Amino acid sequence: MTQLAAAFHKRSVLTVMMLLLFLLPFFTAIQPVQAKKSSHSSIIATTHKCAPGKEEKTEKTVTRSVSNTQTLITSSPSIKRKPARQRVSLPSVAKLRKKLSSRSALVMDSRTGEILYAHDPDRPAQPASTIKVLTGLLSIQALQNKEYVFASKNAARMPRSKIDLKQGKSYRANDLINAVLLASANDASVALAEKVAGSEKNFAQLMTNKARELGAGNTVCKTASGLTARGQKSTARDLAIIFNKAMTNREFAARIAKTKTQTSYGKTLRNHNKALWRIKGAMGGKTGYTSAARQTYVGKFGRDDDELVVAIMGSETMWDDISRLVEYGFAKQQRLASARPAMQKDTHDDTAAAIAKLTSELHQEPLQVLAGVKKYSKLQ
Repeated sequence: MTQLAAAFHKRSVLTVMMLLLFLLPFFTAIQPVQAKKSSHSSIIATTHKCAPGKEEKTEKTVTRSVSNTQTLITSSPSIKRKPARQRVSLPSVAKLRKKLSSRSALVMDSRTGEILYAHDPDRPAQPASTIKVLTGLLSIQALQNKEYVFASKNAARMPRSKIDLKQGKSYRANDLINAVLLASANDASVALAEKVAGSEKNFAQLMTNKARELGAGNTVCKTASGLTARGQKSTARDLAIIFNKAMTNREFAARIAKTKTQTSYGKTLRNHNKALWRIKGAMGGKTGYTSAARQTYVGKFGRDDDELVVAIMGSETMWDDISRLVEYGFAKQQRLASARPAMQKDTHDDTAAAIAKLTSELHQEPLQVLAGVKKYSKLQ
């Protein structure tokens, strides 16, 4: 029995020793990690013990630094946020109409052609000097700036407004075009017409053709100046269309936006369009007046991302009418812009509903192959 117990004890000791030898590599691998952790913990504990309250102070400093950084980022001048549009009150069409003296008027979105306001826009009437938009545009397209234009007896004797051309003298086309668009000069209009087409009558036909080309089918020109003539006519809609297209010509737009300029011979030409300094956003326009036409006007205005064209005919209080129509037009554009996202969502929802309905119908109805050979009871 004693020998059996000794043998069993010896075997147990050997088993334990073999187990220790097997586990020794694991202990050696774990020990450095534990030592590293304990070392790090001791450093932290020492720091905290030796400098109480220091960590709290550091944390506050870091928070303040982060806060300052956020402030710098938010208030950086390089990051500009577009200010939200203020909602502008929009008067009713009936209320606006009562305040206007114009026989006809139209406000049009210059980019889309959408009509923002109109009353009697297709009423034909004498256009007066607003028709000079065509005179200036055709002359810009036909003549060089330094080209000389002869002033005939017919041109020199035109009534006011005029720049007093001298019969038999020649003037640069650049000066006469500016005189037409800014100072509304009748004598310069006729001189240019005769230079381009040989006669004012022939030039008036070119003007009518140009109006048709631009999309103004109710305009008939008989003079280059817009002075009252039998058969001559235009409409508020046509004037808006003509002017909007003319403003796409860079040279025309640059000339008509000037408040004043000087001729090559020293004469100062002042723009008759008071909207340039009276109404915010005015980009250019043309005034007109005769006893038959009364006050007429067409012009373009821009504010922020919006642009519109205003045309009036037969007005008695032109500048008041223009101001009211411009303010109404921009307010209407803002109202439409704010309504578009909701409209687009409704359209999207309608489209999605239509697709869902169609899909449902296809799954319910049998599908027949066009060849007429195979039939499927359901879409797979």
